[in-house]
Amino acid sequence: MNVDASALPRQQLKTRSASAAAWRRFRRQPGAVAGLLITALLIAICIFAPWLAPHDPVTQYPNGLSELGAPLPPTHTFWFGTDALGRDLYSRLIFGTRTSLLVAVLSNLIATSIALVLGTLAGYFGGLTDTLIMRLTDVLISFPVLLLAAFLAAVLRPGIGVIIGVIGGVGWFYLARVIRAELLSVRRREYVEAARALGASDARIIFRHALPQILGQVMVYSTLNFSTTVLFVAALSYVGIGVQPPTPDWGNMIADGSQYLTVSPWLVIFPGIFLGLSVLSFNLLGDGLRDALDVKSGKKAI
Repeated sequence: MNVDASALPRQQLKTRSASAAAWRRFRRQPGAVAGLLITALLIAICIFAPWLAPHDPVTQYPNGLSELGAPLPPTHTFWFGTDALGRDLYSRLIFGTRTSLLVAVLSNLIATSIALVLGTLAGYFGGLTDTLIMRLTDVLISFPVLLLAAFLAAVLRPGIGVIIGVIGGVGWFYLARVIRAELLSVRRREYVEAARALGASDARIIFRHALPQILGQVMVYSTLNFSTTVLFVAALSYVGIGVQPPTPDWGNMIADGSQYLTVSPWLVIFPGIFLGLSVLSFNLLGDGLRDALDVKSGKKAI
């Protein structure tokens, strides 16, 4: 088979040029830049939470309740007020940001890793491997993912580690199909054929030439999936099978505050704002990446 070996360096130059062009397109989108800034702010909150929180998030302060034992509204001591146990709501929100984003990041890393492995095996090698992996994916997709995750979280001992594993274990289905579809196309391209003709191993072709071509798809999908994961974590915590008290989490904070919605609405409003901002930032960032990288794929919920 006659192939042009010079296709390899040409492809690498094209990749670098495309990256620079994608960054320029990204910077021209106000929504994408706003999403990036909000995401950076949330990450900074996670990193500097011990220094940003003025109080211990789990301490029940004697002066944190009114004379009637009701939560306090925002004051100069407790900036966002207190909850029903006299704990500082602002400090709990700061540490709750760390908890929610930690779970989202780790669970998405797990889901993306599983999807990369299975999607690459199915798309690159094809044949029986492709058939087995895709039929497994079809079976798992047929189950309602939220109910499946809730069942697993309820059967296992609820906690941060379990939630990370459960969400990561049920969040890879759609991304694996996307990766498989892209690899079916990439493995037939000229530079891959050139590498194969020069004697490159399958592992080298996959990691050096195939996977770099689908990183845009993976980045966009994973970023958009962050917002779904954050909502997913909050939903599981809201019904009591997610992050367990006293560990602060947006979902269990909203669940606790919903009992006092009419008399102490700040208990729900502030966690809801943080939750909404995080979802908005990830969606804006994901949409910006999709447009900048010219990725033709929609968002799929886990």
